[in-house]
Amino acid sequence: MSDDSTTPGLTEQTAARLRGQVMAGHLPPGARLSEQRLAADLAVSRNTLREAFRLLVHEGLLTHAPHRGVSVAVPTMAGVLDIYRVRRLIEIPALAQAWPRHGAVLAMAEAVAQARAAREAGDWRAVGSANMQFHGAIVALADSPRLAAFFAQAMAELRLAFGLLDSPERLHAPFLQENGAILSRLTQGDAAGAADSLARYLDQSERVVMAAFARIG
Repeated sequence: MSDDSTTPGLTEQTAARLRGQVMAGHLPPGARLSEQRLAADLAVSRNTLREAFRLLVHEGLLTHAPHRGVSVAVPTMAGVLDIYRVRRLIEIPALAQAWPRHGAVLAMAEAVAQARAAREAGDWRAVGSANMQFHGAIVALADSPRLAAFFAQAMAELRLAFGLLDSPERLHAPFLQENGAILSRLTQGDAAGAADSLARYLDQSERVVMAAFARIG
């Protein structure tokens, strides 16, 4: 794109598209990003792309090193532990106070169905993406756009951590059934029970991820 002008709206859109690629697992941790190629792929000017890079560096999804350019961030164990603290503070109350007929419940159900279909196809990266959508839908139960935006940023960082692990199947398979059980309790009107299940889920998920980090560390 030859126009070097940039606008805040276009910068945010470009950052959102890059963030989405991180959450989908398309940009692995440590990958160096080609400014020229990405600008062409996203059909934006390099100035706009640089501004988007700055936003994502501030969010912790990218890193910038002099003379080396921009790379996808590599998560740390401390960072992942902090993300799980955030998840407990946001997801559990959102679910505990949820209305079973909230529109986001349908999004939760769709995410469960997508994850099951991806499992049958053997596409574990897609299973991971559907799992992210499921938990994003839980946060949407709180009807807070600011909370949802903050949570999406944290989950993008967590997806980077998942990208470091050697077996996405081992990571995601145990939780497919749990997502369905949480959804079932909520739709039956047992929001408190669903929240209790989610609390146990997050404890188990944290242990699995930390154990995997220990193996590669």
